[in-house]
Amino acid sequence: MAFGTGQRNLFGHCYMSYPFFPDDVAFAQRFLARAGFYRAAIDGDWGPKTDHAYDAFVRETARIAAELGTFDARSERHIATLLPEAQKAARLFLKKAIGGGHDVRILSGTRSYAEQATLFRKGRWGNPGPRVTNARPGQSLHHHGVAWDIGVFKNGQYQTAQAPYVAVAKYHDPATTEWGGSWKSFKDTPHYQLRQYVKL
Repeated sequence: MAFGTGQRNLFGHCYMSYPFFPDDVAFAQRFLARAGFYRAAIDGDWGPKTDHAYDAFVRETARIAAELGTFDARSERHIATLLPEAQKAARLFLKKAIGGGHDVRILSGTRSYAEQATLFRKGRWGNPGPRVTNARPGQSLHHHGVAWDIGVFKNGQYQTAQAPYVAVAKYHDPATTEWGGSWKSFKDTPHYQLRQYVKL
């Protein structure tokens, strides 16, 4: 379907037909339903009910940000794609890590199936770039609003070594959040996710 051209600030008014996950409206509706704001049919049509649900979700995001603090613009964009409980965990982690003297930012949040497909194609079937994920669409916890990836920076430069990611992992709450660096079969040190989640 075609979307309108409305704009919004991160915590501003929601204009009709503003796209949230624009490549998959049904995905957006399932996300908003899981967040507790959308109660209509999953029909893939961004209409008034979806608009209302999204506006409520944005207000809740603003409330959480006001309570726990805000961060750099890129982190804020990705935090705003997480379910409220994940937003809280991500903000608490950032607050502690930055307070500990680390330059940490959130570089990825919730992804639609189409976005995951784009990532999965990188480095495969003649597509340029290195492989960045082994998860096909439907296999990633990034689909469920409960997972996020961080980047650690030093003097403005993104760090690729594992040590900085291991160093900041102490700032997450293991009671509520799982760190990918603790996995045995495939360590993913930039990755964090809620321990309790329900698939969309």
